[in-house]
Amino acid sequence: MSEQRFVGKTILVTGAGSGIGKATAERLMEEGARVIAADISEKRLLDLEAAHLNDPLVAVAGDVSADETVEALVAACDGKLDGLANVAGIMDNFLPPHEVDDATWNRVMSVNLTGPVRLTRALLPMLRAAKGSIANVASEAGLKASSAGVAYTCSKHAMIGFTRSLAFYYGLEGLRANAVCPGAVATNIEVDMACSPFAMKRVGPVMAATAPPTAAPERIAAALCWLLSDDSLNVNGAIMPSDGGWCVY
Repeated sequence: MSEQRFVGKTILVTGAGSGIGKATAERLMEEGARVIAADISEKRLLDLEAAHLNDPLVAVAGDVSADETVEALVAACDGKLDGLANVAGIMDNFLPPHEVDDATWNRVMSVNLTGPVRLTRALLPMLRAAKGSIANVASEAGLKASSAGVAYTCSKHAMIGFTRSLAFYYGLEGLRANAVCPGAVATNIEVDMACSPFAMKRVGPVMAATAPPTAAPERIAAALCWLLSDDSLNVNGAIMPSDGGWCVY
């Protein structure tokens, strides 16, 4: 094992301006990686750059579900990519099936599923050539229905399916794909359960009775970096809860 697991490697991290994405990008740089950091907030990326002036960091601001952002990220790789962490995501205010509106559904699916699928597709030629590693952020909501609304739950269940499909189709080539399923994490993702009194009545007691303490983003970053590293060479298609044990309830 090495504390410099990513020397000579280029890793792309989405949602890198805050929360899990930022913690992942910073740990990767600490361990020697050249990091391509993507985030919808230019200000957050500027702050990240200011804190890492001496590190090999390339920042690309934009919506990961937009064509121009995907094109900019492909160009930023400069023909070489060893790993991808699909971290960027948004919540759905716990809206249940009978209350979810089309705008919420479409936006959540676009950012949480369609964007990562399209970005990964564009990056696959480089990742396959490098026999690299993809680490996707799914969620506790990808394992059960009681920790989010219908749009977020469906998007994260689908992210698990996408991860397994990548692992199946490209595993024999040496490209690995795995997913981490966090529970509650201290990030800047906004959630307003007050949007649905029905959801508060149904989900609130379940969350209060079973959810572990909120985790720091660095705890999830540790799992993502392990999956991106050669320490996990024998791991492919794994769906790894990092939820403080929430999945056993």
